Amino acid sequence: MRLVVFDVDGTLIDSQDHITHAMGQAFRAAGLAPLPRARVLSIVGLSLPVAVAELAPEADAATQARVVAAYKDSFMRARLDGHAPLYDGAMDCLDRLAGRDDVILAIATGKSRRGLDAMIEAHGLRGRFLSLQTADGHPSKPHPAMIHAALAETGVPAARAVMVGDTSFDMLMARAAGLPGFGVSWGYHPAAALAEAGAARILDDFSALTSAIEEWAA
Repeated sequence: MRLVVFDVDGTLIDSQDHITHAMGQAFRAAGLAPLPRARVLSIVGLSLPVAVAELAPEADAATQARVVAAYKDSFMRARLDGHAPLYDGAMDCLDRLAGRDDVILAIATGKSRRGLDAMIEAHGLRGRFLSLQTADGHPSKPHPAMIHAALAETGVPAARAVMVGDTSFDMLMARAAGLPGFGVSWGYHPAAALAEAGAARILDDFSALTSAIEEWAA
């Protein structure tokens, strides 16, 4: 068996508007000036407390905690208004891979389990992923704990697994876990950052990604 581990935000779903809006609201609620969109998107993939610490290193712990709480509240309200869409081609890719009897799918995301469950339900993805690893139970990316847990849960060795993600955090996590990282260029980190972080391949659309995974799995 082969294991394909997917990131979520910036890889499967286009959540940038939800993320930037929620972070702006959270900073305002904590009395801080909102940050530029590009700066906010640069930390997508990190666990929320780590991301906030990166974005507001000068703020004390109590202020950072207020940002975290306000972000969760704002993001949840945004989700009630409409879930972030899947990228074009994402469902076709997942359908094709799920149809193979030699490939297992998993998730490793900086989202909470509550947020991941909501995304899976909204897009009809229940049952597609054998392992669901979230920020709730692991250190933030690029620590390899989420991948290690997915490997243990599925019984697939690192030599037969690949990580798919849009950020340097995903690629560094894959490298730390001893498996290749396939970077996607449509997400939140530029291709140059993915390459610098050790991406084995960088793909520009889901058709190319599907082909690359099938070549790797052959």
